[in-house]
Order: sequence, then C-alpha cells, then structure tokens
Amino acid sequence: QLQLVESGGGLVQPGGSLRLSCVVSGFTSDYYGIGWFRQAPGKEREGVSCISSTDGNTYYADSVKGRFTISRDNGNKTVYLEMNSLKPEDTAVYYCSAHGSQCYLCSGYLCPPDFWGQGTQVTVSS
Repeated sequence: QLQLVESGGGLVQPGGSLRLSCVVSGFTSDYYGIGWFRQAPGKEREGVSCISSTDGNTYYADSVKGRFTISRDNGNKTVYLEMNSLKPEDTAVYYCSAHGSQCYLCSGYLCPPDFWGQGTQVTVSS
C-alpha cells in the first residue's frame, strides 16, 4: 500500500505564503497521480490540486487558481503545493492524496482518491 506523509503547514498572515510537501512511498506509487484536498470546519472536503504521474497534467480548483502551484520531482516521490496570496478562507486541514485515476475529474471536480495522508493544518489569520 501507499504511504503519504505531508508537512509544511502552519500559521501565516493574509497575503503570506506556505509550501506544503507530500512524500510518497510504496511499490505502486508510480501509477498514481498525487493531489491535495482540504477541509475547513463545517465545510465539505474540497479537491484543491493534483498532478498526474504520467504526463504532468495539473488540476486546480477555481478557488485557488492563480495563487497555488503544484509540482513534483523524483517520479512523484515528493509533491509540493506552493501557496501564495493566502486568504483566511484558505484555512483548513490539507490532505495529500493518491489517485489511481491520474487526477481525473468527476462531474467537474477532482475524483476521490485511493489513499490519504494524515493532514497538516494551515491557518491564515492576523
């Protein structure tokens, strides 16, 4: 099975930046797209971004497009989410995700993943 370990969360002021990391391990990791979901208190879990392992295609939710950038190295063994121009509405627990569907969309949104990380807290507040 895959193991996903995310890190890099913390407290930042509005307009600030954070960089999240997801380290992926497992013998089948090359077959998965790697993405990020987030869940704020009282809200549904939202697919934020994803990068495919085969062609590098990326997905961004409209709420973060132009502010967040997903990238990868070492065959998706490490995936990063650079978050800029952060807003209070970005406050959430951010979860790394592994997608056997290679970041396919389900009715316009990122499909549910096959594996989850444990999550890292991002708080945007002054």
